[in-house]
Amino acid sequence: MQFTAAQIAALLQGTVEGDPEATVSRLSKIEEGGPGSLSFLANPAYTQYVYGTTASVVIIGESFQLTAPVKTTLVRVADAQAAFAKVLAKYNTIKLDKKGISPQAVVEPGATYGTDCYIGPLAFIGANARLGNNVKIYPQAYIGDNVTIGDNTTVFANVTIYSDCVVGANCILHSGTVIGSDGFRFATGPDAGAKIPQIGNVVIEDDVEIGANCAIDRATLGSTTLRKGVKFDNLIHIAHNVEVGENTYYAAGGVVAGSTKIGRNCMFSGQVGIIGHLKIADGTIIAAQSGISKNTKAGEAYMGSPAFEVAKYRKSYIHFRNLDRMAERLDKLEKAEEGK
Repeated sequence: MQFTAAQIAALLQGTVEGDPEATVSRLSKIEEGGPGSLSFLANPAYTQYVYGTTASVVIIGESFQLTAPVKTTLVRVADAQAAFAKVLAKYNTIKLDKKGISPQAVVEPGATYGTDCYIGPLAFIGANARLGNNVKIYPQAYIGDNVTIGDNTTVFANVTIYSDCVVGANCILHSGTVIGSDGFRFATGPDAGAKIPQIGNVVIEDDVEIGANCAIDRATLGSTTLRKGVKFDNLIHIAHNVEVGENTYYAAGGVVAGSTKIGRNCMFSGQVGIIGHLKIADGTIIAAQSGISKNTKAGEAYMGSPAFEVAKYRKSYIHFRNLDRMAERLDKLEKAEEGK
């Protein structure tokens, strides 16, 4: 893929300083730029590199004032970082614009797919599965019977989607993720250890992105649900019958136990664990490595394990750091009392 400085400026609604026919075919950091590469300068800490870079084109802010000559062609834009992000998105769209059905793919009877789809080698599409338009199924992905996938969704290599699950439009499922595996339910009492069948499914709404090696368990009955706009990092486990509200973000290593309901616009840092049957209110923020064992209040931030409100946690932590000194004082007082 090759682009000229003039084409880049047109895409970004910017202006060219230098050679409008300067050509780029790859992207690079400004400190690593070379001939044929496109870079950007947004962080003032990297200003020095613009004067020595051999990148063919550099995206730069309109207000940036040069203090020395540069060797590169500049594309000036209102916001260099946002503009480069737009270039990255365009580059990624072109790079991932695969179409066609591989002769090595398996598409079972009754399965249907829309226009401009891609189904890669050794991918499996189960009976009566329904894929929308521009769906991309990468090699060795498994799409079970009766699965529905909406338009413009990408399923990367080695993703498994069990039968009867629903994935919305504009979703991204990264490699190694499993959608619809059985919930962890076993009988107690006289039949202890007997498996309780999991006959529900997983419903993923539009605009959801799920990182690599996540596991979203199917419901015992009904659905495990990820609402519109949910974003998951890698290595997250969502148990049976959990509901995650719209636009909630969850960093890597998180675990949510069964039947917990998570509200909208929540933000969870890495390695957050949440026990089952809780209600996590809208806008809840949870610090890394926290363990949530009670319902939360809307808009409140929590940390610790077991977690409680951040303000209270920080006050308590002051005392925790002084425990050794407090213990020494208590020991002296006890000895003094014994000596009376």
